Amino acid sequence: MKDLPGTPGTLSGLLLRLGQCLFAAASMGVMVTASGFSNYTAFCYLMASMGLQMLWSMGLAGLDAYALRIKRDLQNPVLVSLFVVGDWVTATLSLAAACSSAGITVLYDKDLGFCKTQHMPCERYSISIALAFMTWFLIDISSLIMLWVLALSST
Repeated sequence: MKDLPGTPGTLSGLLLRLGQCLFAAASMGVMVTASGFSNYTAFCYLMASMGLQMLWSMGLAGLDAYALRIKRDLQNPVLVSLFVVGDWVTATLSLAAACSSAGITVLYDKDLGFCKTQHMPCERYSISIALAFMTWFLIDISSLIMLWVLALSST
């Protein structure tokens, strides 16, 4: 079970968590530089979701780094169950936030034309949302790996 890529306490698991953290931070950074994002609930939800994801991933990356340093195995069923629940909750929140923000951006840009008439920074919104979807993709990989590890550790 230790050789499964992305498992807790491995270098690939650490890199996966760092990628999640960096993409979430980049999504938040781009959204913060877009003026007026706080006027829209979907974008605020995206910021909150990416903030939670960044904290969760940073915490688990720190735990992975610590486990690698002291050469400790993190794959007991109770700890993996916590990872599974946390990953699935943050994955669901991240996907919902990215999808709702993408829907609002498409509505304002393509359907209503607000981006041209109201001078909204829709390009920045779109970049932030694309980074949020990349974050979700990494979370999805991680949550599926954690579920697989849990299934293997229960048998």
